Amino acid sequence: MEDKQAMEDLRSRGIKALPVTIIDGKEVIIGYFPKKLIPAFKLDVKVDLSGKTEWLADKYEQIISAACRATPQFSQEQLDMDVPWRPWTGRKTILHIMSFPEVAYLSHEVGSMSQDDMRASDDRLKDVYTADEMIEYGNKVRRDIVAFLNSGNTEAFDREVPAHYGGEVTVLELLNIILSHSTHHLKQVYHYMQTNLGITPVNPASEADFEGIQTPEALF
Repeated sequence: MEDKQAMEDLRSRGIKALPVTIIDGKEVIIGYFPKKLIPAFKLDVKVDLSGKTEWLADKYEQIISAACRATPQFSQEQLDMDVPWRPWTGRKTILHIMSFPEVAYLSHEVGSMSQDDMRASDDRLKDVYTADEMIEYGNKVRRDIVAFLNSGNTEAFDREVPAHYGGEVTVLELLNIILSHSTHHLKQVYHYMQTNLGITPVNPASEADFEGIQTPEALF
């Protein structure tokens, strides 16, 4: 975002999403799309998440459960307050940890995880307001995703879907990416609770729960 020339180049090409890879000034690969990136760079590697479904199920169990445990520590007033790092309330931030995985999971049925799909998710969650309602929703998302990942439905796992950032990935790759996204937001929520609200998270996700999940080094 700080490289103005690069941003102008992307705009001139009509590219509105990151990450993006441009090879020899011609081939454009938007998003994390291993099936295009690997041959484009002539890499001798193979991306295979087929044996990772049990791991993903366990990690989603831990991360979404942790978000549900943190939720009742907020008062309704605190849930309605904006967080410091973006114009979102605490409620929307926590719901995002739960809803993004749901939209990714549902892509195996609807065939995409688009901006429209995310707006539809936001509309469905308008009436999910109190901590109890958020926990009920989060637990349903957790059960649905874990059941899906344990289903052995390889056809659904391998379905290629366009993602919100412009690339195409399999449903399983998408769930792996979104796990990192939700985990990063959970870490932000923990920091916010302790630093801004003076709340010590009760039974937070542990380092063992986070192990193997890639998140940005910078918290914000």
